[in-house]
Amino acid sequence: MGEHRLNLSTLVFSVAVIIVVSHSAGSLALKHSPRFLRKSAATGTDFAPPQFHYETRYFQQRLDHFSFSDLPTFPQRYLISTEHWVGPQRLGPIFLYCGNEGDIEWFAQNTGFVWEIAPRFGAMVVFPEHRYYGESTPFGSAKEAYKDATTLSYLTAEQALADFSVLITDLKQNFSANDCPVVLFGGSYGGMLAAWMRLKYPHIAVGALASSAPILQFEDIVPPETFYNIVSNSFKRESFTCFNYIKQSWNEITSTGQTYNGLERLTKTFNLCQKLKSTGDLYDWLDSAYSYLAMVNYPYPSDFLMTLPGHPIREVCKRIDGAPAGTNILERIYEGVNVYYNYTGKEKCFELDDDPHGMSGWDWQACTEMVMPMSSNQDSSMFPPYEYNYTSVKEECWNDFGVKPRPKWITTEFGGHDIHTTLKKFGSNIIFSNGLLDPWSGGSVLQNISESVVSLVTEEGAHHIDLRPSTQNDPRWLVEQRETEIKLIEGWISDYHQKNKAGFDM
Repeated sequence: MGEHRLNLSTLVFSVAVIIVVSHSAGSLALKHSPRFLRKSAATGTDFAPPQFHYETRYFQQRLDHFSFSDLPTFPQRYLISTEHWVGPQRLGPIFLYCGNEGDIEWFAQNTGFVWEIAPRFGAMVVFPEHRYYGESTPFGSAKEAYKDATTLSYLTAEQALADFSVLITDLKQNFSANDCPVVLFGGSYGGMLAAWMRLKYPHIAVGALASSAPILQFEDIVPPETFYNIVSNSFKRESFTCFNYIKQSWNEITSTGQTYNGLERLTKTFNLCQKLKSTGDLYDWLDSAYSYLAMVNYPYPSDFLMTLPGHPIREVCKRIDGAPAGTNILERIYEGVNVYYNYTGKEKCFELDDDPHGMSGWDWQACTEMVMPMSSNQDSSMFPPYEYNYTSVKEECWNDFGVKPRPKWITTEFGGHDIHTTLKKFGSNIIFSNGLLDPWSGGSVLQNISESVVSLVTEEGAHHIDLRPSTQNDPRWLVEQRETEIKLIEGWISDYHQKNKAGFDM
């Protein structure tokens, strides 16, 4: 084990951790917009979830923070715990997790890092739910909120950040905690929100931990094939044979689907509950499995999206490569994806489309402002070749919602081009943490920007692994990464107190 050291200009980890100091910076997009999280993520698993204690409350939010029209409010759900908070007299910090595109209780149960360090900091913990997800639906019901483009028009990242800012301001007033520092946390889309909130509302929070936050996955800032290249490399590094079986399987699916009763044969081969309507639906289902396996390729068993073993891609490739002689390609593929969709063996058949965590609003967000170009390269990817076609995206979004995407709005609102210069001039106290196994890491900040805007990059890390609950199986590099994050957060809070004291003494 190498020595772990921390200084202001760079962060260095021992064992399989890369920290770069030089300056720089969904499912297969056949028809659909990329998702951070799988629609068919498991609702029940064999792993007992960690027990975190919190109270569920509701806050009446404005429907539109940027208008003075007399519009109805809606109840925003938030989870709050003051169990370890040392109170306003001791200026106990407030940890706020920026809710993602789903049920907030699900994210709370899978963000153990925040709960585990709260006692060490004497912190209050708050998990606000993102508008239009979970129970935080305007217009009285999800059906009404999702009715059309008019009712959905208030589902934006800007409105969500305003929700968080209004809520935390109100909470600080109610708890007489106006001088208590706020630290933001977020993973994936929530990590993007945490970074953006630190930039947009620097007076609200003293710092942000943005884990697996692809804030550069817009326009042409990163190559569009980046995501699927990383997914493909995760399989290739386990087994080149496995990679090739998957690469060959797409043509096999297409040719089978074109034969007499081909869709019925595919339905039977992949044990689907309903008869397959098109090979494209099967493409999406398989693509999702591979993409999310790459995201949650954790070194220990987990149940974030599905109940999975440690190193799940390794297990998938074992089953694909290890099938008996005479097993055809599609049967091998089925054995492999069973690791993702049915590792417990409890599923009798598979539904291609369900949404237990309430994330369908992402389709709207991807058709309006969260426009993330994706493509697949024939040479480097195991997925079918696909060139990003904005015209097709625009047509699909018009057909689905009657809206035209604004692909340049996010970079206009939050920045992204020449991110180094922007963050060096205007940013401070942001941690961008990424694992290079995570396909979203290619769209994140992978190099240090300044002494206070830092990048923590781990070679073996997957999707916001640092925010997950700790386990006895955590590798040393992950333990060290979290300790570094804690030291940085302690520094933010200490600096805040010192500046406040200096201002008070004056």
